[in-house]
Amino acid sequence: MRRTVLLGLSLTMILAGCASTETDPAPGADGAPNAGFDRRATEVAGAWRPGPEWATGYLPLQEPVVLIGAADFTPATKTAFLAGWYRNLAELPTTPPAEGAVRFPDGKLAVPLISAAEAYRELTHGNPAPCPLGPKDFATPPPAAPPPDEPAAPGGGGPDETVTSRPQGDCVALTVTEVELGTAPVRTSRGEAQVPAWLFTVKEIDAVVARVAVAPSAVAAIPEPAPPSGSPPEGLVSAQDLQAVDGAHLTFRLGVGSCDTGVTPLVQEHDHVVVVGGTVIRPTGVCNDALRLEPVEVTLTAPLGARPILDALTGTPLRLTTG
Repeated sequence: MRRTVLLGLSLTMILAGCASTETDPAPGADGAPNAGFDRRATEVAGAWRPGPEWATGYLPLQEPVVLIGAADFTPATKTAFLAGWYRNLAELPTTPPAEGAVRFPDGKLAVPLISAAEAYRELTHGNPAPCPLGPKDFATPPPAAPPPDEPAAPGGGGPDETVTSRPQGDCVALTVTEVELGTAPVRTSRGEAQVPAWLFTVKEIDAVVARVAVAPSAVAAIPEPAPPSGSPPEGLVSAQDLQAVDGAHLTFRLGVGSCDTGVTPLVQEHDHVVVVGGTVIRPTGVCNDALRLEPVEVTLTAPLGARPILDALTGTPLRLTTG
């Protein structure tokens, strides 16, 4: 078994172009820097015991919406993408196709699929876009506009009155112009797989948004890890999600306090798993309890491959997010 502890640089420091000042993280009980993380990560790795579906089934470690190609986002269209604000101009078949196949590096698995209409409902979270739509946005005449808000009754209008909520600022909906069945790359428990997906061509971002087409009945659940015993070391913070994997290079986000300083990402490698976390220096004065998601980077000694990435605080496998 191989184990290595590496430090990365905060992305915010890199983007700001500032030279970082190295600060010592909180020491472990024996006084050695990062000894607390080292011991806890070793316990997390040793306790990792996934079930048989981890190696034989379809267990995605990524959100079911995948961007194909480099999207030309603006702040408004990125908000729409993350919120699921779409309008559709394409024909959406309502009948599920015949079963498809998930292709893993070590083989393939036959799976049932959902229809394009169901994939679109999942893409939009089942809610229509809250943005105003004009006649030019429709292939058919738009529905009648809703009536204006009713004026407050006499004597009403106080702060407890219910009002209609509308998005503020620049609100747009993404327009689906074409849809077809294809595949999308998805990180899974068996490495990166090519997974059946409905591919939605989106006009505003000049890209394809893929929504995985595997039926829920064929998706295995992420195993519930047993958290390490005892209290976590002082200053240890949790990894919240995974943002990018590029060979041996990982980008993930740590959940830190709004006044924490000295944010230091940590990683411990094993042959079967990678454990990540971080340390911070807590403030000595008064501060609020707001959580800040701090992007950080680490580089492994070998490409990640099919190894899961576990959070050192909870032992939970990290999922690759689109946010």
